Amino acid sequence: MILEMKVPSPGESITEVEIAEWLVKDGDYVEKDQAIAEVDSDKATLELPAEESGVITLKAEVGDAVGVGEVVCLIDTSADKPEGASKGADTASGGDEGSGSDAEKDLAKQQKEAGTDKDAKAPQPADTKETYASGVASPAARKILEEKGLAASSVKGTGRDGRVTKEDAEQAVPSMGSPSGGSRGESRTKLSMLRRKVAERLVSAKNETAMLTTFNEVDMSAIFELRNEYKEQFKEKHGVGLGFMSFFTKAVIRALQMYPAVNSMIDGKEMITYDFCDISIAVSGPKGLMVPIIRNAENLSFRGIEAEVKRLAIRARDGQITVDEMTGGTFTISNGGVFGSMLSTPIINPPQSGILGMHNIVERPIVRDGAIAIAPIMYVALSYDHRIIDGKESVGFLVAIKEALEDPTELLMDGNVKKALEL
Repeated sequence: MILEMKVPSPGESITEVEIAEWLVKDGDYVEKDQAIAEVDSDKATLELPAEESGVITLKAEVGDAVGVGEVVCLIDTSADKPEGASKGADTASGGDEGSGSDAEKDLAKQQKEAGTDKDAKAPQPADTKETYASGVASPAARKILEEKGLAASSVKGTGRDGRVTKEDAEQAVPSMGSPSGGSRGESRTKLSMLRRKVAERLVSAKNETAMLTTFNEVDMSAIFELRNEYKEQFKEKHGVGLGFMSFFTKAVIRALQMYPAVNSMIDGKEMITYDFCDISIAVSGPKGLMVPIIRNAENLSFRGIEAEVKRLAIRARDGQITVDEMTGGTFTISNGGVFGSMLSTPIINPPQSGILGMHNIVERPIVRDGAIAIAPIMYVALSYDHRIIDGKESVGFLVAIKEALEDPTELLMDGNVKKALEL
């Protein structure tokens, strides 16, 4: 029996996806529920599992845009499973041919002798796939290249799908002076559907909103003292760290309740104001920027916020985040400080009307009680839609956040730190 596998609907309003990567080859035997492809929608990257076991025939190529409901592959469910084949064969899982049963070793040996072994030392250029990952440096490689002053695009990647590995970066040699016979190549890769959609939304936000940004600075001394005193107890009891995000989320919720216009958005000729706080947290995933949402954050404790932030960050990092987990949100928090940003003007996440930008914490001289003191200072930025948020409200909102962060015991914990941290 030939089974037609069609593209399932990833979520509302999504009409097509793009084949980001096939995890199997044409003619492979696949097991039911085995991941056979990664597909990009305009909101997330999802895995496509095999609906039945059998021999697969691919009907779309990497980079193809395929409508929801269209056939992407065929599975011959009547085909017998090859002797020695296991779920997630070498072509799909990248398993080590040195492990497994004798039958698996014999099969790998035959493939190698026939010149089809995936891990052959000298693959032909035709075997290299050009995908959105080509020329992308791993985190370790990126750090080395930055130290050398080299761009990832100037280094030929030998990793999977052309990724630049740590070894590639270590072997790369920066040019000295005028070029003299060095590599002058360039690569061209297609933007993923997710990246293209992010670009469209950012341009739309700049062009269709009256966006302004206001700034302030926060003395983080009080939060540093609380974390230093209670972080070990907090982690031991709750299994998660006491980070900055719970303090900022709590401060944002308080400010949103004080200035509800910031927790609003425009719908045609109407303004919708929400009595709940769904806080979007901007995180960097392997496929680009993702913005999962902490639902009803106003009902969560410090422990609840930290646990949810950790859960969503892990799912985004592992590519498991779903469309539903990124749909909605009434306000966004973006932490550019983890990358070393001192100050920025974050772009509104439409249709929301405001976004808070966090930045790095640097010891700076300040005036405290009439004397110069050194304190850990963070610059914060609020970008807002001036169509529904006035200057008085935007400045007041950011000042409310500053006040809460500088006096968290009274304004965020009702004067009882241990009760607020559930210790």
